[in-house]
Amino acid sequence: MAKGKKNIKRLSKKQLAAMLEEFFSARPGKTLSFKEIFRSLHLSTHPMKMLAIDIMEEMAWDDYINKVSENSYTLNTKGQVQEGKFIRKANGKNSFIPDGDEEPIFVAERNSMSALTGDRVRVSFNARRQKHIKEAQVIEILERAKDVFVGKLTVSKDIAFLNPQSGVFVHDILIPKNKLKGGKTNDKAMVKITQWPDEDHRNIVGEVIDVLGASGDNDVEMNTILAQFGLPYKYPKKVERAAEQIKAEITPQDVAEREDFRETWTCTIDPADAKDFDDALSIKKLDNGLWEVGVHIADVSHYVKEGSVIDKEAANRGTSVYLVDRTIPMLPERLCNFICSLRPEEDKLTYSAVFDLDEDAYVRNFRLVHAIIRSNRRYAYEEVQQILEDNGVVDGTGKPAPDPKNRGYKGENGWQLCMLDRLAKQLRERRFKNGSVKFDSEELHFDIDQAGHPTRAYYKRSKDANKLVEEFMLLANKTVAETFGKKTKGKAAKTLPYRVHDNPDPQKMENLREFIAKFGYKVKTDGTKAAMARSINKLMDSCEGKREEKVIQSVALRAMMKAKYSVHNIGHFGLAFDYYTHFTSPIRRYPDTMVHRLLTRYQAGGRSANEKRYEELCEHCSDMEQIAQNAERDSIKYKMVEFMGDKIGECYDAHISGITSYGIYTEIDENHCEGMVPMRDLDDDYYDFDEKNFVLRGRRHRHKYQLGDPIRIQVASANMQKRQLDFVIAKEK
Repeated sequence: MAKGKKNIKRLSKKQLAAMLEEFFSARPGKTLSFKEIFRSLHLSTHPMKMLAIDIMEEMAWDDYINKVSENSYTLNTKGQVQEGKFIRKANGKNSFIPDGDEEPIFVAERNSMSALTGDRVRVSFNARRQKHIKEAQVIEILERAKDVFVGKLTVSKDIAFLNPQSGVFVHDILIPKNKLKGGKTNDKAMVKITQWPDEDHRNIVGEVIDVLGASGDNDVEMNTILAQFGLPYKYPKKVERAAEQIKAEITPQDVAEREDFRETWTCTIDPADAKDFDDALSIKKLDNGLWEVGVHIADVSHYVKEGSVIDKEAANRGTSVYLVDRTIPMLPERLCNFICSLRPEEDKLTYSAVFDLDEDAYVRNFRLVHAIIRSNRRYAYEEVQQILEDNGVVDGTGKPAPDPKNRGYKGENGWQLCMLDRLAKQLRERRFKNGSVKFDSEELHFDIDQAGHPTRAYYKRSKDANKLVEEFMLLANKTVAETFGKKTKGKAAKTLPYRVHDNPDPQKMENLREFIAKFGYKVKTDGTKAAMARSINKLMDSCEGKREEKVIQSVALRAMMKAKYSVHNIGHFGLAFDYYTHFTSPIRRYPDTMVHRLLTRYQAGGRSANEKRYEELCEHCSDMEQIAQNAERDSIKYKMVEFMGDKIGECYDAHISGITSYGIYTEIDENHCEGMVPMRDLDDDYYDFDEKNFVLRGRRHRHKYQLGDPIRIQVASANMQKRQLDFVIAKEK
């Protein structure tokens, strides 16, 4: 080896390859950067460095080393046979994700052994062919991810089968006629697999465990979405019975043990159709000139005892699920809509974060107390927004209502709401100055008739009233996490579930930088968290109101990591908080209930909880949150397709919202419904997909389709079963 030599000017490719092999072999498990490799091997000239990079590319191709990043490698210590997770694609381009790795490896359909998405499998790697990608073949299915599927039944004279909703099976599921449970053709049903394919059987065989009802019925379709994602679509009777036995009365002992806020003005502010009110705000002026603001949260853990049948069901669900036309609550209705819900003019038990704020919204004092409140008023967001605007607030400017001097604020409880808004806006302004990322997202909503049919599609944007509530919830979550999460001198921090959000993906940030450069924008892709966040905010401000705003925001969001729950705190990049938890929504999120229990325990002097157990609960809740979001998105897709179902042949102005190798996603400007123009319909040229720049480019005519471009489309088809809209490019008149 070259150790001890001052400089190596010329080596043959064979000599340098041998040195690199020896170098990596001596350092198993270590990630080695170009800089470290060049320094250790004394490669000082540019030609030798370039030759080394070429050799390492070949070594990676041959699987001798693994590429960790654009400028670092590690020795491949894994064998020819590996275990991991299987991902099935409808187009047959399946993949395998090895344990401890995120890089997918291609598995052809013929080599998949009927494995399905999420299955744990053992694979063997195929011998690498020159200029071909790495391939694997499944040699054993170790564990099935699921054995219950939902879909549409077809029942004939001799045979019955289920066409699964997800479309991930090569063949339909056969069902013996005596295992149909009364199901008929076109019924949606849940089927449990009783026989998987093996050497002697090619078919998948199952039995019906529940008939959901006729296809096309709104309730049936919504329950189908829930069942498809493994989410419960009905409440267990034993859980509902347990909820009925919980006493709603507040005892004299409850009152004696709690701080009494019933004489302090308090209100709830929620969507107009909300039934579960899990947070309330109170405000009063203190004698010392400070403002006392209470963030009062429904005391769910007082009623739902750990380990009870209700608690086990709530933990299993992890979260409430919000489909387009309904809520599937985490807790039984008696608890979420009545006993725990902070309904107006009723005494309610809360766990309250109470702040003493000065005129500039700086926290001068904080206490966390179990309390009793009595909400004076239940407000919808729209009502509060109107009161703010009646007092001179202009939405989106970030400016509070002007001081009315001696005239007083207009409207019922005008001064309380305007003062809360004033304090919230100061908190918000300071949060963004400290590096919180500014994404004002819009949500697609539908007006639904009595039959569940959508009559209108529109975007809803957060206004000042929404932001008022959000800011105090963020303050409570942050302060609670800091109070109990920070290490004190000589003491370790106690176990607590945090809401964590990692730094953006560096490669995706680089893609964002390259993409926005085409529009004349810049963004910082490295440096401190605060510097990166401020740069992203500057980008969002710069493109606001421009044609490219939505597409830039979309690409920027893709660079962000997903927030999740963990007892291992790494801070929250998006909010620029070092400590952050979820404390404010225990009616609809199980982690908040976990936090309430632990804080109650710690305030009483209890020992730190078991870290491993709570990390497992955090992982489960993160998974359930993602599944719930997927179900919510599917319900939006279904309503989108249903809404456009009677508009086949109509033309609309749209813009390109997504570019893939198989087609162009476009969003209609008028109603925000999204569909796809398949590649097969772009028959005027052969198009290449530029993944980094989100562009389809024609080879002959050089015509290109780019993210954000305006486009005129015609609605071609609306497939309710697949929840898919197909568009074609409208022909010019």
